[in-house]
Amino acid sequence: MHVLQGDLDRPATLRRIAGIADRVLHLAPPPAEGWADTRTRALVRALRLRSPPSTLVYASTSGVYGDCGGQVVHETRPPRAETPRARRRSDAEAAVRFLGRSAGVRTGILRVPGIYAEDREGGTPRKRLLAGTAVLRNQDDVFTNHIHADDLARACITALWRTQPQRIYNVNDDTRLRMGDYFDLAADLYGLPRPPRITREAATTQLALGLLSFMRESRQMDNTRLKRELRLRLQYPTVSDGLQRD
Repeated sequence: MHVLQGDLDRPATLRRIAGIADRVLHLAPPPAEGWADTRTRALVRALRLRSPPSTLVYASTSGVYGDCGGQVVHETRPPRAETPRARRRSDAEAAVRFLGRSAGVRTGILRVPGIYAEDREGGTPRKRLLAGTAVLRNQDDVFTNHIHADDLARACITALWRTQPQRIYNVNDDTRLRMGDYFDLAADLYGLPRPPRITREAATTQLALGLLSFMRESRQMDNTRLKRELRLRLQYPTVSDGLQRD
């Protein structure tokens, strides 16, 4: 095995990877600022220098859909990114798809929601439950989507071999829960008190801006394409399965 190091923020260091890999898995996040993902653009330019890979799989975010009002979301839904973070992801997707169309690379884009696992920093609701952080009352609440880190890893590897050309996949489990119900479920599994429920108006003054950003968008992602085309069998089909394992 040969390990080559490159810095996505220093494009010149990426030249050495050109023409080396046949299949590329791109998991790096975009920069923290700006409207474009300069890191993905740099990678794409490097891969074009010599013999582009046969396959490139990019892990994006479900945030590119924007707020869908709780509707069921399929991959054919036009993206409508609303936050700077999601817009950078949309820019990355565009760069990846352009590489696919212009250089004949089979590209797959994985739109990933909330990732959870016990061994991830903040990877379960336990810390928030112990802190007693409030959630929205049911009439103000939003639908959220989840995927266990192990299932995400399996989806990434599977996509390297099974993605269809220029294809998008929702990578989420089968759970259909509002955010508050998710935390109630976790509290019951952990034997902890359920979090207090507050109005959306109260949340704007009581909760951190980072938390509020996740409470402004509601969608239920459909994962039929993930299971039918990539033929991925989820090890943790619901958050109840994953949280009990952890």
